[in-house]
Amino acid sequence: MSNTLKLAAALGLVGFLAACGGSAPEEEIVYVDPAPVAPQPVFTGKYN
Repeated sequence: MSNTLKLAAALGLVGFLAACGGSAPEEEIVYVDPAPVAPQPVFTGKYN
């Protein structure tokens, strides 16, 4: 095989292993409680 073909095959193998081979660390899932819903203010008169 020519050196160019060997180099292309080696780079392809390295690229494949880098993309698919390593397992990524698991992400920790954090659930956040939603903010409580406040009732809307009630109209009690003009100046109250």
